[in-house]
Amino acid sequence: MTEFPGRWPEGVSLVIAPVLMLAGVLLRLPYDAFFPRQLAAFAGDPALMTASYSCFAAGNVLLWPGVLGLVRRSPGSRWVLWGGVMVMLGLFERAFHAGVSHLAFQLVSVQGLPAAERAVADSYGAFHVFASLSVALFFGWIVLAVGLWRAGTLDLVRAVALGLMSALPIGVLKGTGVMSIVATAGLCVALVPFGVKVLRDGPAPKWWAFPLALAIGAGAVVLGTLG
Repeated sequence: MTEFPGRWPEGVSLVIAPVLMLAGVLLRLPYDAFFPRQLAAFAGDPALMTASYSCFAAGNVLLWPGVLGLVRRSPGSRWVLWGGVMVMLGLFERAFHAGVSHLAFQLVSVQGLPAAERAVADSYGAFHVFASLSVALFFGWIVLAVGLWRAGTLDLVRAVALGLMSALPIGVLKGTGVMSIVATAGLCVALVPFGVKVLRDGPAPKWWAFPLALAIGAGAVVLGTLG
């Protein structure tokens, strides 16, 4: 019986998701990191900012199989178990933030920059249920990193690199600062080599698996766009 979600989803997640998040952070590096400058950046270069936020959001969502894989490969560790739960909750919160950022950018396109800035500023502190997950988002990576090191899943250097994700800014319309680069680069250092190891640790997929996966992914994009 195959363990969910399986070696290939886990390995691909661990390799691709951190790189996408780092790419998203680097793409918006030329612009000021704080609101309302992110909206102004979108008004001036919508293609670049869309690519940046899309890469980061995609990497965040694609990270969940990798997190489950880390937990599955560290059996018996409560630190890893609870760290994994906290990190997964944090991924949900970042997905929510990505949706709000996307809406804010669309306000720039539809209503213009001044109106979008006013709308976001007036609603920035509004209550939402995901705000309660910020503690899990901040501490989850530290707990998970300590647990993976204690379990022997990651060495000390990669565990420290993973823990740096706790420094990644939390919230809507967050641009790139020094800690954003350090955090996502640390994620790559910690997880990409482990993901390669996971992919190599077992038989290769059937010859038709890759084209099938690409076809399904392309079809999903097309259907989503048409919908």
